[in-house]
Amino acid sequence: MGLWFRLVAHLLVTLARFASPGGVRAVAAESLAVKHQLLIMKRSQRRGPNLTAWDRLILGFCTLLVSPRRLPRIAVILKTSTLLRLHQTLVKRKYQFLYGTKQRRRSGPKGPARELIDAVVEMKLRNPHLGCRKIAEQIASAFCIDINKDVVRRILIRYYRPAPGGNGPSWLAAIAPSKDRLWSV
Repeated sequence: MGLWFRLVAHLLVTLARFASPGGVRAVAAESLAVKHQLLIMKRSQRRGPNLTAWDRLILGFCTLLVSPRRLPRIAVILKTSTLLRLHQTLVKRKYQFLYGTKQRRRSGPKGPARELIDAVVEMKLRNPHLGCRKIAEQIASAFCIDINKDVVRRILIRYYRPAPGGNGPSWLAAIAPSKDRLWSV
């Protein structure tokens, strides 16, 4: 009779936890943590278990979802301080990843050298009528660098900014004297 009472009480507590906010996740995480601890116990020898990085990751993830006051009850083979330390490490790594100052470099070609970029932009500034193909040919013959016209085009798109203003009048200045005639049309 006492065993049935315990089972019914445990069932009622589990159902109450399911109904609470985040209850399904907490119960599932708690179940996963206990099952993983049993797997660790099966493979360990007589002394304390050797935890792999995968074990630490699973147990640390489960501690994110389980409430801290339930940790002493599910920590069968591990100390509560170990699980809390795993949780703190995961939180610290998360914030390092999100807000860290270290920039991750992309692999692959790094693009043209700064000197080549400056030479292409300078040629375009000195003679704005030169096209990408002509600039590539001039640089290839002057510096003995094999450069493609598409590379020159990408450099000019990114770095070349023509000087404002021009030699001729603007559209507004050309239309202004004839505005009266335009109104009559």
